[in-house]
Amino acid sequence: MGLLTFTINVTLDGCVDHQEGIVDDETHALFTRLMDESGAMLWGRVTYEMMESYWPAVARGDEEAPPALREWAVKLETKPKYVVSSTRKEFPWANSHHIAGDLRMGVQKLKDATPAGVLLGSGKLATELDRLDLIDEYKFLVHPKLAGHGPTLYQSGLPATRRLELVSAKPLRCGAVAMHYRRAR
Repeated sequence: MGLLTFTINVTLDGCVDHQEGIVDDETHALFTRLMDESGAMLWGRVTYEMMESYWPAVARGDEEAPPALREWAVKLETKPKYVVSSTRKEFPWANSHHIAGDLRMGVQKLKDATPAGVLLGSGKLATELDRLDLIDEYKFLVHPKLAGHGPTLYQSGLPATRRLELVSAKPLRCGAVAMHYRRAR
């Protein structure tokens, strides 16, 4: 069974707005490595649609992008992508699959079938999966910013505090810190 790892950019005040993160070669390399090391990606519908609206065009060469971003987009094309949605049923982007029905069973089945692990990149979905005790690890890139707005991490709350164990903390040149935590069980 693979681990389910929640990874996201977050500011010091908890904002997870994708436009608030610092994007440079080092942060890009970090997320590329995380994707390369995982067996699949898992998103909610909103994140999937945001990704689908841009990255396939970059992979095809229809959008201008630096070589490193184009390389990432091409890798993302081949990576299995799983989407949880109750409102959308078809996901035409290459290697995209719908998880329907019981959320706990669907995600557990995905974890069981993915020994290299699953990388979760959606905040709202992470809250639901954390409520079901399905998240094993957290890899947050904490940016040295106070956004002063939302959306924020775990905005809708959890039923209880989650105790985590620090695995590693690595400062980046831009001032962000890559934090790796494991669930304390």
